[in-house]
Amino acid sequence: MTPAESVSRRVGQLRSHQPAWAALPVASRVRWLSDYRDWLWDNQSRLERLLIEETGKPATEAGLEIPYVVQAINYHSRRASRLLADRRPRPHGMLAITKRQLIVQRPYPVVGVITPWNFPLGLSLLDAVPALLAGCAVVVKPSELTSSAVAAAVAGWTEIGAPQVFGMVGGDGGVGAEVVGAVDFIQFTGSARTGRAVARAAADRLVPCALELGGKDAMIVLDDADIERAANAAVWGAMANCGQMCVSVERVYVEAPVYDRFLAAAAGRAAELRAGTDIGGFINPAQGDVVASHVEDALARGARALVGGRRPGDATVLADVNHAMVCMAEETFGPTLPVMCVADEDEAIHLANDSRYGLSAVVFSGDRRRAERLARRLEAGTVNINDVFANLFTLALPQSGWKESGLGARGGSDAVLKFCRSQAIVSARVMPRRELTWYPYTPVRRAVLHRVSRLLGARGLRRRLG
Repeated sequence: MTPAESVSRRVGQLRSHQPAWAALPVASRVRWLSDYRDWLWDNQSRLERLLIEETGKPATEAGLEIPYVVQAINYHSRRASRLLADRRPRPHGMLAITKRQLIVQRPYPVVGVITPWNFPLGLSLLDAVPALLAGCAVVVKPSELTSSAVAAAVAGWTEIGAPQVFGMVGGDGGVGAEVVGAVDFIQFTGSARTGRAVARAAADRLVPCALELGGKDAMIVLDDADIERAANAAVWGAMANCGQMCVSVERVYVEAPVYDRFLAAAAGRAAELRAGTDIGGFINPAQGDVVASHVEDALARGARALVGGRRPGDATVLADVNHAMVCMAEETFGPTLPVMCVADEDEAIHLANDSRYGLSAVVFSGDRRRAERLARRLEAGTVNINDVFANLFTLALPQSGWKESGLGARGGSDAVLKFCRSQAIVSARVMPRRELTWYPYTPVRRAVLHRVSRLLGARGLRRRLG
């Protein structure tokens, strides 16, 4: 069976079961997700072992993915009934007074979730959960490098006896392209290059897509920051998951008065990291070549490696970097922390915004108002203040990418509603033989329409009376 035939068959099976799933009360879909949550807890250890085996993640990091998905199930399940409930807006004008207005949410029949190799379970299920709650069927296409844990997790949906509206297809990018060509909504997480191809294919079919793409997240450390906390945050933000995160701290701008202190603290923290326990390996071996080229370019252009710099998988802290270096412009996606000295906050903002990416950013300052003022100037979908990755755990907030970092958003109300099409239903409250606006047009009817519309729509007695 060809990839096209395999995808077509799987999507067709899911599509056939979706109408009955969408017809269930939201509370019934919530119960199935609750059963699935319990299954995830019961199988957590097995799923984590699969993650460790195929990604090389440290056990602590592998242990974060299931609790993260469970948090999403709990949060979205609490809100789903209210978000998906029918709404009846109040009439707003003369022509609407005699109409009943109704807004209903209709799910996209089949949602395709295409995910990368860095967080196989977390990213696959994070989008699948709200789509299922919305009433969609979901097909997941994980990276061919990390499909085992996802396959086991998707199989769990069948094990609990749930309606067959959640499935997976495996394979390379060609299979992903077939998914894009077969589903009704595409949720893609990956590189900006592939994201463009997905967006073009979706545009050709006139189907919606949401894209979370690359990042080159900047961290700004102001002269009034808590330097110890900032250094600890920067090292974790750059090195967690071996730096293989879209929202990793990929460049740091430090005001001159605290530059040396920050460097010393960050280098000290990075030097303490243990291979295997704190930092795993590269999930995609080719990523090591990218990291090595970025570090070599920086050193050749005058940067100093305070820690690491010899092997691409080592925790590396680079000092005295500048924007002529590749590591400050291109996504590194590895355990590298380049640090640049800036004269003041204006220079920091200018350099932070000097990027084609805009996923998230970080500001460290002892003055919350000052930090928020800078946050409003940053060109990024999310800004964390005195913290890193905090936005990942705030499901009530939208997480969106600006510029080449994506389209659409995760989180908040959009997490469920983006998988729905709003349908407006209008019905007549009163039914005379003819409405005032219908044929035949007569001077009397026009005069009545003119008078009534002015009385209801104009402001001020003179204008109402005409």
